Amino acid sequence: MQSNYGIWPGDGTGGGLIHQEHTNLAPYLESTHMTEFKEELKASIYDYPHYYDLLFGSDWKAEIDFFEDCFSKHCAGKVSRVFEPACGTGRLLIKLANAGYTVSGNDLNPKAIDYCNDRFERFNHDRSAVVKDMSDFTVSRRVDAAFNTINSFRHLPTEATAVAHLQCMARALRKGGIYILGLHLEPTKGERIQEEGWTARKGHLMINSYMWSKGVDRKRRMEMLGMLLDVYTPTKHMQIEDHMEYRTYTHAQFQSLMRKVPELKIAEIYDFAYDINQMIKIKPTTEDVVFILEKQ
Repeated sequence: MQSNYGIWPGDGTGGGLIHQEHTNLAPYLESTHMTEFKEELKASIYDYPHYYDLLFGSDWKAEIDFFEDCFSKHCAGKVSRVFEPACGTGRLLIKLANAGYTVSGNDLNPKAIDYCNDRFERFNHDRSAVVKDMSDFTVSRRVDAAFNTINSFRHLPTEATAVAHLQCMARALRKGGIYILGLHLEPTKGERIQEEGWTARKGHLMINSYMWSKGVDRKRRMEMLGMLLDVYTPTKHMQIEDHMEYRTYTHAQFQSLMRKVPELKIAEIYDFAYDINQMIKIKPTTEDVVFILEKQ
């Protein structure tokens, strides 16, 4: 499975998580809206790191295996220091830290950073995640590799902030290092996927998730998205509704952006299948892509 919005957690091993895609959303939406809820909130899903981690953490092994394949194939020299901008809960950083890498990250949400650092601490790692803007940061020591694979890049609202982010990343990487950047491109041919849903559960916690496109502002190059989480435990049922805005990129627009940051070069392109042997060529219908950017 993969997300057409670029934030789908995938279908790999999930350490006890159960994941199921809603291929037919009508029954799910009907049951969601006909239920009497104990609590309804309009809030950011990033303010609920435990729920976020469950929803997006199931496919960590497929992603980590792909990262390590990229380190071996595309990165000059040994990879020991790894950085994640917009790291959120650190769902992948903790796996890399436990595998022996020195990791660090940043995010704007202090609740997510606290969650990330608390988990680092439980596993006897440094509290190395900080609250910072991914378009305005520095690292104390250059890293060998970095990654941002679930569309967080598109949270940057303007060309200027996107350029600033890539410049920060170029300064953070050593020469020959790589930045693994995954995002959802806007296709220039064919229909765009408008909605998707999935279920995640672990133990007595279950979350139904539904995400839909509210529309695209072509002038601002901004897609408005809604996200609805139904959270179930043995004692409560809570619904969280969030609104998000993602900057849109066609392939040509992304290429134009990359020309403004010559310190980074596109070395290869993959998709969210995370198969190191399956490079892709972008077509007018292509949506999910993973760019391997190499520091010059």
